[in-house]
Amino acid sequence: MALKLTINSSATRIRRGGMVEESIERAAARAIVAMREGLGEQLTVDDMARAAMFSKFHFSRIFQRATGLSPGRFLSALRLQYAKHLLVSTSLNVADICLRVGYNSVGTFSSRFSKSVGMSPTTYRRCSGFAEQIPTVPAHRVASTARLYGNARLSQLGASGPVFIGLFPDRIPEGRPARCTILPAPGPYSFDTVPPGTWYLLAQSVSGDWQTPPLDPADAEGRVSVATYGPITVRRDTVRADLTLKPARDLDPPVLLALTDARELALATAAERTEGAAPSMLVSSARSPHERALQRPAA
Repeated sequence: MALKLTINSSATRIRRGGMVEESIERAAARAIVAMREGLGEQLTVDDMARAAMFSKFHFSRIFQRATGLSPGRFLSALRLQYAKHLLVSTSLNVADICLRVGYNSVGTFSSRFSKSVGMSPTTYRRCSGFAEQIPTVPAHRVASTARLYGNARLSQLGASGPVFIGLFPDRIPEGRPARCTILPAPGPYSFDTVPPGTWYLLAQSVSGDWQTPPLDPADAEGRVSVATYGPITVRRDTVRADLTLKPARDLDPPVLLALTDARELALATAAERTEGAAPSMLVSSARSPHERALQRPAA
């Protein structure tokens, strides 16, 4: 009888824990809907907390728990994501886009956009949203023998396409990654000379046009897959971190870093297959011209 009561109590705690997590995620999702609907407005934490139906004090804590980011960081990421979309899909000038995404200063907007995306708004538009290269932390400046490797696999419901994997200091894929790679499809990856520190391994795969994934979650269903692993503490050892790409949810922060043109990768992969060679992974040890452009460190 005592054993039966213990089992029942454990099961009850598990169910309650699951219900609490679902409640927290629903509250965070309500706040994110309010963020998306008010990107051009000066939203406050009070506004978002009301949308989530939580007190201001508890809201920030539960939002961080559900998304890994503070409400302010998440809102800022959504603003920049929408700015990226407007830059490549409209002829609006930068000043108009700045206002539409909630900034009052073009200078502040341009500075934050450049820091997160890796190029200025004007350059991003001129390059049609693609980066010629993704600068990483220069290997010659890192006294490290650490290696990070693993396998990126797709869940049954995930989107199939090229996979971007990057190592970032925070939960959001923005700015210069410590290391990054693009795989032609889910599979193994490897990073050498990983700088010591605490990192997040973030991945994204988009079927179709992966550089401009849909902004509407309903349109994104089945197209965008993401994975997160971390925090990872890197010292001098070899660390394995496997990733499982799952369909993106509203709670997942958007990728702000401008990526390289996946069409070039598709053409290179097709050419290799035509020649009878196995498609190469675009990792630090690869020697393809595309990989050298991807991994070329900034000065």
